[in-house]
Amino acid sequence: MRTQDGTGGAGPPSGPTALLTFPGVAEQIERVQQAAADLARHPVNRRGWPRTAAAASIRAARASSLLDGGSGDLTGATVQDPVLAGALRVAAEQGALATVWRRAPLQALARMHALAAADLAPAESLGRPRADPGVQVRLRRLADLVAARTVPAPVLVAVVHGELLACEPFGTVDGVVARAAARVAGIAADLDPKGLAVPESGQLARRTEYAAAAAGWRAGTSVGVARWLSVVTQAWLDGAREGTAIADALAGASSS
Repeated sequence: MRTQDGTGGAGPPSGPTALLTFPGVAEQIERVQQAAADLARHPVNRRGWPRTAAAASIRAARASSLLDGGSGDLTGATVQDPVLAGALRVAAEQGALATVWRRAPLQALARMHALAAADLAPAESLGRPRADPGVQVRLRRLADLVAARTVPAPVLVAVVHGELLACEPFGTVDGVVARAAARVAGIAADLDPKGLAVPESGQLARRTEYAAAAAGWRAGTSVGVARWLSVVTQAWLDGAREGTAIADALAGASSS
């Protein structure tokens, strides 16, 4: 599957709704939605969800940093690694970013990059997508897809994630931005409205498979797109289990 401008990939507008016809996708959607709902219903998360969400966002930032070649070291009084520091800054604003995302996803993306790349890119380039026409087209189409709300949240999250990895809109820490955008998209679309899951940890644990699947999405073949959807699904299932483990640990700490 290729976009009409020839940039490749299976994101908008080659037909995100067509992804729903892929074998097994309906089942994948149901599994992700059920896992996210079960996590939200955890006893700790009925009232104490802010603690789970805070822990989840930090784990997500650490995993995302490692996937982009940064550090995962959180032991010091201050974070020295610029990739990790940027990922943490984005994580700290995920709630506000989700609010902006609902009405202006490209504005939210710009803010994510400004936060993530603050120590890595010149000030004048922060939040500014590359001038490449193909990048500009794909970003506009992605924004249209977010506004249209025509696909289930798990598919939307996969498209957002895959497209941003594929087109590398900013040229600096695009992986951190892509994963943050996928996380924010999941919050904004009410898949995981409180940000309790940690799919980034699942991606890190399967980083070779994750990278290969992202390349498949970028290539735009049906096989590559199907593989990407499967890998994203598995990461969200892994992430829901990690979110449950966080909640279980908090429950244990409260009862001791």
